[in-house]
Amino acid sequence: MDREDATARGPVSVRAMELIAAAALMAIGVVTMADSLRVGAGWASDGPQAGYFPFRMGLVLFLSSGVVFAVNLIGRRAGRRAFVEAAQFKMVLQVLLPSAAYVALIGAVGIYVAAGLFIGFFMWRIGRYPLWKLAPVSVLVPLALFFMFEVWFLVPLRKGPLEAFFGY
Repeated sequence: MDREDATARGPVSVRAMELIAAAALMAIGVVTMADSLRVGAGWASDGPQAGYFPFRMGLVLFLSSGVVFAVNLIGRRAGRRAFVEAAQFKMVLQVLLPSAAYVALIGAVGIYVAAGLFIGFFMWRIGRYPLWKLAPVSVLVPLALFFMFEVWFLVPLRKGPLEAFFGY
């Protein structure tokens, strides 16, 4: 065991992540090939059918991911070091969890209110800004986006109860 393997400890190894990623890409390849067969993946009298090229791309994705999967499954020392250390993983979760909450909030309160809460949370938690700085930004940025999309470009985005209260 080399020094890098011995010192890097984390919740998951590089090998495990490569196996997971390869398996996920193999599954995407299978789904692509299956759907291509459904719409026709052969050559018709007038040229390729709709699934001709997607089937071949799915096959390439499946085979290349299969090679990555096999190499990592068989390899003895392949990627035994930590994929991410605990401190790094914590930093990722500091962004991932609020982002997931933002996406979940969009359905309940609309994209503009959710965006204001998201911006405010990040300014408070990560940026350590005081309330007098984060409050105007958390209100004015979603308000500017609302006017840009809803009024100027006429592109309706998901709205919630607040926008309904104001007649939108």
